[in-house]
Amino acid sequence: MLAEDMHMVRGALVALLNLEPDIEVVAEVSSGTDILPTAQRVCPDVAVIDIDLPGKDGLTALSEIHAACPEVRTLILTGLGRPGNLRRALSAKATGFLLKDAPPTELADAIRSVAAGRRVVDSQLAMSAWDSAESPLTARETEVLRLTAEGLQAVDIAAQMFLSVGTVRNYVTTIINKLNARNRVDAIRIAREAGWL
Repeated sequence: MLAEDMHMVRGALVALLNLEPDIEVVAEVSSGTDILPTAQRVCPDVAVIDIDLPGKDGLTALSEIHAACPEVRTLILTGLGRPGNLRRALSAKATGFLLKDAPPTELADAIRSVAAGRRVVDSQLAMSAWDSAESPLTARETEVLRLTAEGLQAVDIAAQMFLSVGTVRNYVTTIINKLNARNRVDAIRIAREAGWL
């Protein structure tokens, strides 16, 4: 199963993968919200998921697949080689993690390896993740920053996370200080560039 929101890229990947004698694309989706229902319907051996999808990001969908369909192995594709994304994908139990600029044969080989139960991680990205710093933010702070990055206001975040508005504002101030950011927009930029968000 292939989840990719760029129609031309998805079409090219499906065509290339279907040329492989031992690989068949049984489903393709363009939105993160379609991943779990499609995986439950077609039961693929491997779900190849773009990390950045509309509706629901690839890592959230991956976690849902892992919980509902643990037999489906997952391979995350990303155009951005951020070490934090690799750490987040592995902690979400991704079986593989590959950059989109890898040659098509590497993708086919990665799918075969993931289907066989082996972990596949882009070697350059693995080294970067090894060398890079961990996020200074707690899980709760990361969630507040993620919701802020989605454009939610403090009152909306408070309602969604069952917090007071003052607590949300305190979290935002703490986040800005921990990241040595100028403001919340700068904090979002810093966290995204580090792959923490």
